[in-house]
Amino acid sequence: MTNLAQDNSNDSLDQLVAQAFPGRVVRKDLTKLIKEGANVPVFVLEYLLGMYCTDSDPTAVSEGVDRVKAILAENYVRPDEAEKVKSKIREKLEYKIIDKVSAKLNEKKDLYEAAFSNLGLTGVEVSSGVIKQHEKLLAGGIWCIVTLTYFYDEEKKSSPFVIKELKPIQMSNVDFNEYSTGRSKFTEEQWIDLLIRSIGIEPSTIEARTKWHLLARMVPLAESRVNLVELGPRSTGKSHIYKEFSPNSILVSGGQTSTPNLFYNKTTRRVGLVGMWDTVAFDEVAGIDLKDQGAVQIMKDYMASGSFVRGSEQIEANASMVFLGNINESVEMLVKTSHLFSPFPIDMIDTAFLDRFHCYIPGWEVPKFNPTNFTNRYGFIVDYLAETLRELRKRNFSDAIDKYFKLGKDINQRDAIGIRRMTSGLLKLLYPNGEYDKAAVEKCLRYALEARRRVKEQLKKLGGMEFYAVHFSYLDSETMSEQFVSLPEQGGGKLIPEGPLTPGHLHTVGRAGNGNLALYRLETQKISGGGKFNASGLGSSSSAKECVRIGSEYFKANIKNVTSTIHAGEFDYHVHVVDPQGAGPTQELSLVTFISLCSVLLGKPVQDQMVILGQMSLGGAVEKVTNLADCLQAAHEGGAKRVLLPMSSAGDLQNVPPELFATFQTSFYSSPVDAVFKALGVV
Repeated sequence: MTNLAQDNSNDSLDQLVAQAFPGRVVRKDLTKLIKEGANVPVFVLEYLLGMYCTDSDPTAVSEGVDRVKAILAENYVRPDEAEKVKSKIREKLEYKIIDKVSAKLNEKKDLYEAAFSNLGLTGVEVSSGVIKQHEKLLAGGIWCIVTLTYFYDEEKKSSPFVIKELKPIQMSNVDFNEYSTGRSKFTEEQWIDLLIRSIGIEPSTIEARTKWHLLARMVPLAESRVNLVELGPRSTGKSHIYKEFSPNSILVSGGQTSTPNLFYNKTTRRVGLVGMWDTVAFDEVAGIDLKDQGAVQIMKDYMASGSFVRGSEQIEANASMVFLGNINESVEMLVKTSHLFSPFPIDMIDTAFLDRFHCYIPGWEVPKFNPTNFTNRYGFIVDYLAETLRELRKRNFSDAIDKYFKLGKDINQRDAIGIRRMTSGLLKLLYPNGEYDKAAVEKCLRYALEARRRVKEQLKKLGGMEFYAVHFSYLDSETMSEQFVSLPEQGGGKLIPEGPLTPGHLHTVGRAGNGNLALYRLETQKISGGGKFNASGLGSSSSAKECVRIGSEYFKANIKNVTSTIHAGEFDYHVHVVDPQGAGPTQELSLVTFISLCSVLLGKPVQDQMVILGQMSLGGAVEKVTNLADCLQAAHEGGAKRVLLPMSSAGDLQNVPPELFATFQTSFYSSPVDAVFKALGVV
């Protein structure tokens, strides 16, 4: 008999759980104890533990653990012992195993054939009745307890192994009323802790905000057609829920799949993974390869409407789509210099596709889990919880928002769909009995707004003004007071600091060689000399070097129009261009080079938090700003509070959203010399 160290200091939640859900919970340290020696999903282990270890008596629990270990030792197929198990089946003529079983149609023989993952068997005939009863066998496979028999016939070319009985390792039915009634015995905090313990994490070791991120991971299992993305560091458990927590979800490892496998196989006329599973999760998004060019378009259609067209067929499905991946750079740097969808393959960095996401979980806020984070307390048997979540998919709580709140003006229809689905999913998790109040709805709504805004902020960076409306808010239906929801990663760390800069330093927005707008900083220094000019930070870009040359030549020819008391020829100058966003060189530097040289010569800084826009020719002709709204948006994101524009761009302000224009103190210049005076604030 296994000697289990018992923890007699059961907390009040343990006692409450045992009373409210007898036979539906398991001590998670038992799962952890057996899991370390058996590479099977958690729902397989807890299915067995739920059969043999539900008694609270320590002796009975210990005996139950021994029984589960014996079953796994005797019946679970380890890949390195496959031949030994095959021999047992042959010698005993009938033997029960635990393995992952998948099936496919052999068109040449007109029959279904099963394959056993660990046992290594293929071509085992399986009846149409079994396939009809368990269609997931055709879509990635399921873990089963299988009774195999052995019958060899020389004249029969098929496998001598025969499936006598196949039983999926999952609960056959769940009493939802029991679950709903049991929920009423817990406070919200207790219930959240129970859910967190059910996935194996000890809630007392993590922050409250982290708990909400873990709950959000569960939403696709409880809400139909939620499109969710989570990117963050490794070892934070992103894929655990979809791989081991539920028999109703499938994890596509490495992102390798095909359109027929994912959506519809026209040859077999069968719906793919989205029709067989409640949640289809892609691990390692950087490696997603859908193997045909039209796959992303089909995925876009499905993620938007829940349907897709294959040939003449229009198919509907309800699977949620989850995309998981790793972010290797710091989030602070990505927010400043790139976007938070950067791990996706280039074919999927498409605003129309990314706009389908309802929720972006900030995986960088979830800690890397270590042994101290895993719970030894009671939690739901995960298969029981998974089946109740599946039952919750039939219910709809999306109208809960309308009872108490209205969504703000920046929220469009696609935003609202995502916000409502996430709010509904969170409410289902926390209040499956539907007994929620205004405060509960507000908590879920705020998380949903933040999760969708994180998507929208990245779309704004990728798609410009089309996605400008990101100031998400909600209004209290009674008081009509408006509350705005911000993102933690968006605050602070602006590229343009507050306070005065050093004379000769200034900021501008320019277009890099790849066409993207970026913020640039010029840092000009002077030393005693004879009027020489030098430039750095331009790489090998001849056009950028030419722009700086134009600015310096104009400075030499026109500095007398700026000052008559200081002689420019008494100094040497070094212009350094800083590219803080790593966008690459820009050729929009002529005017700002001139202003930067004037600033350092006069010893006067440009005005605080100012961005200077515009270009000029060698003769001093000022050019209007192209894509003014996008340039102003880039300046705003960089932290600018003032902007200096050429007068010729004044007419384009009608294309700038009023909310954006109102964030700046705006000045106009008519000539390069006028721009110097306006930038330095001397007129």
